Amino acid sequence: MAARSIWNGVISFGLVTIPVKLFTATRSHDISLNQLHKETNSRIKYKKWSPVADREVTDDEIVKAYEYAKNQYVVLDEADLEELPVPSKRTVEVSTFVKAEQIDPIYYDKAYYLEPEEVGAKPYALLKKVLEDKQVVALGKITLRQKEVLCSIRSNGRLLLLEMLHYPDEVAVPAEADYSKVEVSELEATMAEKLVDLLQGEFEPSQYKDAYREALMERIQAKLAGQQVVTAEVAEQPATVINLMDALKQSIEAAKQKAESA
Repeated sequence: MAARSIWNGVISFGLVTIPVKLFTATRSHDISLNQLHKETNSRIKYKKWSPVADREVTDDEIVKAYEYAKNQYVVLDEADLEELPVPSKRTVEVSTFVKAEQIDPIYYDKAYYLEPEEVGAKPYALLKKVLEDKQVVALGKITLRQKEVLCSIRSNGRLLLLEMLHYPDEVAVPAEADYSKVEVSELEATMAEKLVDLLQGEFEPSQYKDAYREALMERIQAKLAGQQVVTAEVAEQPATVINLMDALKQSIEAAKQKAESA
C-alpha cells in the first residue's frame, strides 16, 4: 500500500506469529468549512491559552494529566505512557474465534487494513484462509493512540481487515427501551414482509452517494462562478403515519411500480 502505516507489530495465534502493518481503511470526504470574521473575512484562529498565566502557551509547555479530584491532577509524561507494560502495544494476540453474526454491529467502530511484512506473507495467507473456511472472525486486543481496545480480524476476500470494537460499558442502551411487547397483527406483519420482499436486493455500495455533499459542492461552485443561487421547493413530509395498513399498501404499490419501470 502506498499510504503510511499507523501501527507495526505482529498478530499471534497459538505459536504462529505474523508481522504486519496497519493502514486506515476508510477516509472522510466531508467538505471542510472554515470560520471567518464577518467584518474582515479573516480566518478565525484558536489559541492554547493559560488563564492563570494570561498568555498563549506553546506545545512544549503543555503536559498531559489525569484529573482525579476537582482541580487535582496526576501529571503523566511520554515516558510514563511508553513504559506501560501492555503486550497489545506491539502484538495482537488472538484470544478466541467466533462467528461474525454473534457480534452485534453496534460494537463495531473503525476499520483498518492489515498487510503482512514480506516474511509474514505465508502465515498471513494461512490465517486468511482459515477465517474464510471456518467462516469466523478472530478476537483480540490492540493498543492504538494510547488506548487498548478490543478488535476483530476478518477476511474481506483480498486482505485481512482489523475492526475496532467498543467495550460493553461503552455501548449505551436506554434502560426503558423495550419494544418486544408491542402488538403487531399477523396481517400487518405479512404486508410488511411483502414490502421487504419487493425491496430486497444485493448490496451495491456504488449505488449510494452523499447527496448532501454533492448539493453543497454545487452551491459552492455556483457562488464561486457568480451564478444566481435558487432554492428548490421541497414537499412537506407528514410528521406521523396515521394508518399503518394504508401506509404499507401505498408503499407496496410504489415498490411494484418502481420494479416494473426498472
